[in-house]
Amino acid sequence: MRKKFFYFFQSVIIYVFYFLSKIIGLKLSRFFFSLIFKKIGNLFKSKKIIYDNLNRIKPEISQLERDKIINKMWSNYGKTFIEYIYLGSFKKKSNHIIIKNRGVMDEIAKKNKPVIFISGHFANYELMSMELTKANIKLATIYRPLNNMFLNPYMEYLRKTYVCKNQIKKGLNGVKESLEYIKKGYSVALMVDQRVSEGPRISFFNGEAHTTTLPAQLSSRFGCDIVPIYISRDKNDIFEMEILDPINILESEKKNKELITKKINQTIEKLILRDPGQWILTHNRWK
Repeated sequence: MRKKFFYFFQSVIIYVFYFLSKIIGLKLSRFFFSLIFKKIGNLFKSKKIIYDNLNRIKPEISQLERDKIINKMWSNYGKTFIEYIYLGSFKKKSNHIIIKNRGVMDEIAKKNKPVIFISGHFANYELMSMELTKANIKLATIYRPLNNMFLNPYMEYLRKTYVCKNQIKKGLNGVKESLEYIKKGYSVALMVDQRVSEGPRISFFNGEAHTTTLPAQLSSRFGCDIVPIYISRDKNDIFEMEILDPINILESEKKNKELITKKINQTIEKLILRDPGQWILTHNRWK
């Protein structure tokens, strides 16, 4: 009961924030919530987890650089939080984003052959699936429901309406749904950077972390390419989304799901190191 009351109270505050955001507009909303999250973010998420994660990713950095990365991360977190209410505007426009290596995306749409898109929680990560669907790629996206039962229905509505209408809930049933979508010719997109409760422990930034092998399983079973995507936000809140070339998997490796998953982790490592402040550092990936 106490948890439900907390979630209800939390949802009321967030809905009020969203209402006020629509009144003051996107630009001011980004400014205020960037500032708010930088000021109070550590009150809600463990500062120790953020520091531990940074020590794994860039152990050699100075305290000044560490603080800059953390401030940038909280700023992006705050902006992404409030941008959910503006997903409809992003859906209609294209002047907020630059697509790098668009040819890869266009070729996937043209071939109409399923691929597995993988990425992490960079910048406003919701925009990646949105842009894939805007490029006429048949897509289904795997998501993790929010713990807050008062907020989750609204978030699911936003995602289905503006990001990708085919939303697959993470879990055993989600695996089955993914198989069915691929059989129907749909590509599948999922985030692979966060901790999972089970699965093999695979090397990630010199530590062992439980990691989903679902991309490797789907790739091995259906012969799908695994295509990484990266998105970043610049100081003017213009996004750059890059479609990378498929991960190189040798013929002899195609049935080795742990080796493929290791290659996926190595790819995510490289993307994080491009700019750690673009990545959400608040999750205990190595728990």
